[in-house]
Amino acid sequence: MTGLFDLHCDTLYRAYTENSTLFNDSFHISMNKTRDLSPYIQCLAVWIPDEYRGEAALSLFRGCLGKMKEQLEGTDIVICRTAEDISAVAEKGGKSVILTVESGAVLAGELSNIPMLKREGVRMMTLTWNGKNELGDGIGVENAGGLSPFGKRALEEMEKNDIIADVSHASEKLFCDVAALARRPFAASHSDSKTVCPHRRNLTDEQFGIIRDKKGLVGLNFCRDFLNKNGTNAKMYDIIRNAEHFLSLGGEKTLAIGGDFDGADIPQDMTGIESMSALYEMFLQHNYNETLVRDIFFNNAADFFRRYEQCHI
Repeated sequence: MTGLFDLHCDTLYRAYTENSTLFNDSFHISMNKTRDLSPYIQCLAVWIPDEYRGEAALSLFRGCLGKMKEQLEGTDIVICRTAEDISAVAEKGGKSVILTVESGAVLAGELSNIPMLKREGVRMMTLTWNGKNELGDGIGVENAGGLSPFGKRALEEMEKNDIIADVSHASEKLFCDVAALARRPFAASHSDSKTVCPHRRNLTDEQFGIIRDKKGLVGLNFCRDFLNKNGTNAKMYDIIRNAEHFLSLGGEKTLAIGGDFDGADIPQDMTGIESMSALYEMFLQHNYNETLVRDIFFNNAADFFRRYEQCHI
């Protein structure tokens, strides 16, 4: 296998909240288990649960940030902050992480926290989790609305500060608001196809087409309930089924990996990051050419992050 650029995992959140490490071999992702991945770029999400607000949300973010810095100090794992960092890792075949946040509750209702996130290296933020926060409504809200007035201002400030807007978990109305207001491309970091598996968290064909047309990015989620209507039966092949549908919609340069490791129950024939080589080979065995598979596993995400930084407003 060649490289992997994974848009979403909850490994950092687990390491912090369980007083563990990024090298815990019982987790889906352990940095010890990534030796055959080169280059390897892993987005580490700080998940802010829906019940966290204000200082509690900020404190959780700071705790995870401190854990990441502590764990990576003295290692050869790079923290990518810029397009140049990503290009350097890609060229040298190194290992690196990108800090992201899952839920705009981390802002504690203050726009001034957006430049703070940028200073700390955050490159992407999921606007909501499943519930409601200061930015708007997630997919789990009954009779959900879209972006709040604060959310609209936050989206604008995020774009000014080079923080990618992530619409995984967004309500349909919030997705539509982002599509209408965003001046830069946006992502759904960990979402599958609603046509293949009609779960509320998945993307409709129309939503995927909007992201595609705006030159955004969609990461395939390995959560078994998002892959197959009968989640307990989900297998790696269901990832390919979802990929195949997105590719039929012209997603060759839109599709990436957003595994949701350490945040979801994964298919029964996967154990974690060490299963990625087998998934890569499965794509090849189903007659996908290697250039396309490399794009899905690494190049599309790397190109998106580089293009985003160059897309000034």
